[in-house]
Amino acid sequence: MMKMKIWISVLFASVLTVSCDDTTGTIGGSLIDNLDHLEITTDTFSVETRSIVADSVLSRNVTGYLGKVRDPETGAYLSSDFMTQFYSIENFSFPKKDSIKSRIDGEVVADSCEIRLYYQNFYGDSLSTMKLAAYELDKPMPEDELYYSNFDPEKEGYVRNGGFSINKMYTLADRNVSSSKRNESDYIPNICIRLDKEYTDKDGKKYNNFGTYILRKYYENPADFKNAYTFIHNVVPGFYFKTKGGLGSMAYIYLSQLNVYFRHAYKGTTTTTGGEKKDTLYVGAGVAAFPGTEEVLQTSRIGNDKKTLSKLVADKSCTYIKSPAGIFTEMTLPVDEILRNHENDTINSAKVVLTRINSNSLNRDFALDAAQTLLMIPKSEIYSFFELNKVADYKTSFIASLNSTYNTYTFNNIGSLIKYLGKNADRSKPDWNKDVIVPVTVTVNNTTGELTKVAHDMSMTSTRLVGGSQNPYSPLKISVIYSKFK
Repeated sequence: MMKMKIWISVLFASVLTVSCDDTTGTIGGSLIDNLDHLEITTDTFSVETRSIVADSVLSRNVTGYLGKVRDPETGAYLSSDFMTQFYSIENFSFPKKDSIKSRIDGEVVADSCEIRLYYQNFYGDSLSTMKLAAYELDKPMPEDELYYSNFDPEKEGYVRNGGFSINKMYTLADRNVSSSKRNESDYIPNICIRLDKEYTDKDGKKYNNFGTYILRKYYENPADFKNAYTFIHNVVPGFYFKTKGGLGSMAYIYLSQLNVYFRHAYKGTTTTTGGEKKDTLYVGAGVAAFPGTEEVLQTSRIGNDKKTLSKLVADKSCTYIKSPAGIFTEMTLPVDEILRNHENDTINSAKVVLTRINSNSLNRDFALDAAQTLLMIPKSEIYSFFELNKVADYKTSFIASLNSTYNTYTFNNIGSLIKYLGKNADRSKPDWNKDVIVPVTVTVNNTTGELTKVAHDMSMTSTRLVGGSQNPYSPLKISVIYSKFK
């Protein structure tokens, strides 16, 4: 291990503490005097890393993921289903019942009903033929529970037996929409699921379509629509969208919306040829939209190819970062080595640089993106950090972003973590000096620049890092700078 001692003649504000009083004439001399007694040393230490299977991650995201793909570099398959609830705005109302013109045997009906799954981004081939099933939930998923990416609403009894279910074949490049329509600036690509077949509710009542059920529920009791809670608990608990077939695309759903279409009469005014205005009754199309938004629960269920993940974890020539819910990198920090013989020193800086190994996929058009943001946290907090909605504090948890120029992630100063582990860690626990590197997404306040949210990255990424017990590249090191007064 290489070690060198450096004497410096420049001021490090982070090292020095200066006392101030009313006499300033000797400040310059005292600073120079202190610097003459300041000793700076540096050292480097080897860091051990390995890949670990993520198993599952906390899954409560704005984006829903739907589809099945294969990583061209590793051969790993990944599938995703998602569940969403729908939101009713405060004090929502349909038009007065007697104004509804869509009727069968004198009873109000909806002309049609649909769910649209809107996406702006996707991975894979937009022409791949995919199949999904949309299932009505039997009851709401409780808001106060934590849902992980392996949570299966179907197995857990949330999907209604004999309830509404629709199978849908689709491609993300929807050829049922004209090219001129798709090229319009306000067009947003979506998967449209029609809910127009006959529907039977839990009381055995039959309706010609799902929209008619919603309309009549409103006219029976408008209070059920006064907010999201009453709507979810009394009208529509939600839908579960499950990938049933196909391979080649994964849609990133940023908005789900339940639409009910109807015709109704409304008053307007017309102007006669003589310039006189008069009231006129019109019949027009109406739509009631119930979106899936951040205000309601949405979860994704991730299915990973466990056999392939196990093979990747067994590869000791590197380590992996794969999302969603794929592989993390575990790092063993040489805390005792770093602190040995430096009990009276200050750790001014401790830096770890993780180097990314470029993808070796021959099919680069569909190669997965590299993780853009990584979080370093103690292994003991691998679940609690996210469950407690923590953000990186740069004391025991740290954020690093991909530097595409150098192909690296740099954790610039984890000295506080080394000091914390040295003083507070329970050495009887096998993971006391282990940290985990996790792919995440972050939210920053645009005004203050303050980090406000850290969540698991649920998009598809794959990153190989220099490391592992059989690393063929330069050894992974942590660089440490110490200081002390003689």
